[in-house]
Amino acid sequence: MTLKELSQLYYLTREVERDRARLADLRAKATSPKIPGYSSLPRDSTAENQLEKYVAAISELEALIAEKMLRCIDERKRLEYYIAGIQDSLTRQIFTLRFVDGLKWSQIAMRVGGNNTAAGVKMVCYRYIQRNQA
Repeated sequence: MTLKELSQLYYLTREVERDRARLADLRAKATSPKIPGYSSLPRDSTAENQLEKYVAAISELEALIAEKMLRCIDERKRLEYYIAGIQDSLTRQIFTLRFVDGLKWSQIAMRVGGNNTAAGVKMVCYRYIQRNQA
C-alpha cells in the first residue's frame, strides 16, 4: 500500500469536518431571516425562495456527508486489515496512530514511548512503506 493510499482516511475525515462546518453555516443562515416580517408592505417571495434554496442545499450537503461517512468506514476497515498484517508490533502501533487516528509524529512518539522520537517513528513508517510497496 502506498503512502497516498494510507493517507486517504485522513483526507476524507478532513473533508467531512469541512462539510459539517458548511452545513452548520447553512443551517444558521436558513434559521435567521434577514428581513423581519412585520411590515405592512405586500409580502415578498424572495425570502421564501431563499429559504427553499437553503433547504435544498442543506439536504444535498447532508446526503454528501452521509456518502463520505460510508467511504470513511470502508477506508478505515481497509486500513485496519492492512495494518493487522504488519508483523512488528511497534510498526503496527505507529501505523494505527498515524493513519487511523491521524496523530502527528510527535504525538505518536509520545504514545509509543521507549525513547522514540518523532523522526524515529516517521523513519520506521516510511522505511516499512518503501520495503513493502508493490
